[in-house]
Amino acid sequence: MKFAAALLLVISYITIVSAHMGMLYPTPRGGYGTKQFNGRIHTFIGFKDNKHSMRFPCGGYAPGPVTEMRAGQIVNVRFYASDMDAKELSKQPARPSNPRRQFAQARHGGGMCEFSLSYDNGKTFHLIGRYTRTCPDAYYQWPVKIPSNVPSCTKQNQCLFVWSWTANILPQYYMNCADIRLRGATKNARLPSKSIQIVDFKGYKRGVTEPGDGIKHKSSTGPTRKEINDNMNGRY
Repeated sequence: MKFAAALLLVISYITIVSAHMGMLYPTPRGGYGTKQFNGRIHTFIGFKDNKHSMRFPCGGYAPGPVTEMRAGQIVNVRFYASDMDAKELSKQPARPSNPRRQFAQARHGGGMCEFSLSYDNGKTFHLIGRYTRTCPDAYYQWPVKIPSNVPSCTKQNQCLFVWSWTANILPQYYMNCADIRLRGATKNARLPSKSIQIVDFKGYKRGVTEPGDGIKHKSSTGPTRKEINDNMNGRY
């Protein structure tokens, strides 16, 4: 029994470090292709091993590459799964109809993805988009619109585009942050008033999951047309 328990722990550890989901575009701190990339970008907040401690906010990674954005822009977010090959990483992959031909994704049954802006390096967050049930999924792009009336953010190491995910099957919380330079509105600029959900690690409410699609490792049906329209029109 002790051996079986130890073996299960090892298998769980391998799964944790090899197959979870992360943001691929915009390139986050510690993301694929950055100098900080250590294969842990796709782990949940609170995960710790001998290489990295995934801390809140932004995984504890230092500032990374800066992505230029502007108010009113539609950002087509892409996700990273460690089983993707170089071709699938460089170009949005087409989803094979046969599940056996799909790369593995530890989607944990989907859940709720939220997208936000931070103007203070992750101290506060301003919600700008949300997808539920089928998110995340690396076979799809997830359009998020930067509100047309947000103020500019140009201060170095302070301006972030943030993805956060509350999983369905497991009470785990994920967060990746992309450094951005945002050209905002010139008149009547204001920040969205809603914040994001923050759960499932020390200091925050535990045991929280979100409704999903129940698909653990293969692709979902992706965002619905209604969800995309709602996100394009600020209904999230």
